Amino acid sequence: MEEIKAVADSALFTTNNLWMMLSAALVFIMHLGFATLESGLTRSKNTVNVLYKNTLTPMIGLLTYAVCGFNLMYPGVAGGVFAFAGPWIATDEAGVTSAYNPGYTYWTDFLFQAMFAATCATIVSGAVAERIKLNVYVIFSILFVGICYPAIGYWKWGNGWLNTMEVPFYDFAGSTLVHSVGGWGALAGVILLGPRIGKYVDGKVNAIPGHSLTSAVIGTFLLWLGWFGFNGGSVLSADPGLVSLVLVTTSLAAAAGGLAAALTISLVTKKHDLSMVLNGILAGLVAITAGADQMSPAEATIIGAIGGVVVVFSVFMFDKLKLDDPVGALSVHLVCGIWGTLAVGIFGAKAGMPQLVSQIIGVGAYAAAAFGFAFIVFLILKVTIGIRVSAEEETEGLDAYEHGMNAYEI
Repeated sequence: MEEIKAVADSALFTTNNLWMMLSAALVFIMHLGFATLESGLTRSKNTVNVLYKNTLTPMIGLLTYAVCGFNLMYPGVAGGVFAFAGPWIATDEAGVTSAYNPGYTYWTDFLFQAMFAATCATIVSGAVAERIKLNVYVIFSILFVGICYPAIGYWKWGNGWLNTMEVPFYDFAGSTLVHSVGGWGALAGVILLGPRIGKYVDGKVNAIPGHSLTSAVIGTFLLWLGWFGFNGGSVLSADPGLVSLVLVTTSLAAAAGGLAAALTISLVTKKHDLSMVLNGILAGLVAITAGADQMSPAEATIIGAIGGVVVVFSVFMFDKLKLDDPVGALSVHLVCGIWGTLAVGIFGAKAGMPQLVSQIIGVGAYAAAAFGFAFIVFLILKVTIGIRVSAEEETEGLDAYEHGMNAYEI
């Protein structure tokens, strides 16, 4: 009997580990989604620059997470505000996990979490596109993904103070911990950079269309595909019932978000705006991420649909505030990340005022920490080396000045 149990346990461990490795691969492919989406929604003269940043980001994320990020986020200290288990990742020769995640190997745990870290930095890339200096983006990404993201991620996922409150803050897969944290970082950059030349003139908002909606559509569907690993892997096992529920709620929210955005923008502008539909899909995905494991299919549809409506008016709001975001990252990741996190207190398994208050506390804490850290870093860089390219470089395009090459030769 014990031998049969040992075989069954081994098979379960292998299955869990395989699913988590597959999920890590799905999250990794999201970087290609971000690259094609962001490059498609920006101008052709900046394509190489956007692709270059999105190529560097997963490298930065992996290395910084190995050097210090993983042990900042999972230091093994309960209830704290800051802790650090030491530099570099290491375990026994077998790579077996600690008690924190006993269902799969330590190495798989690191790889899955590192993919999340890199995703957080990528959110900033799109919002500051077409006018930020490349070296500034690299420096900021190293600091933001290497220190800020894991240090405050510990508050919830590493069993820090937000997870040990009387009513714990809840964020299943990162509506706040990944998406709005990235969004707060992006907001700081957008404020200090200022808008692109020609975006806001004489009180008018001038559209600066991207050069390839084909790339944008490909990027959106790659992101939707990757979200199966992003949310499905966050179950932290191959539990058949819960994983399948999460994939259903994730897909329904995405579909509802896209359709709600399509209807909203057509009613407001009398035009069928494809880019807004794409952002609606992503809005639904971001919104469901905080509670994908707690929602019924109907609740997931409602959450996604509200996200799709919110993202449309959020884009208009940021334009009114003259905060120039070329790809809508602030609306998708920041605003809808907040909405999805609050939705846990409205629709989730422990819905009610106590849970909603905990969600508000979590949103506020991450807002203050992520925005404050990013603003200080960008401000220091602005007053020292400068964060924005010259007007001449911006007008001619970053590809020529920063890279000496073009994405297209026609």
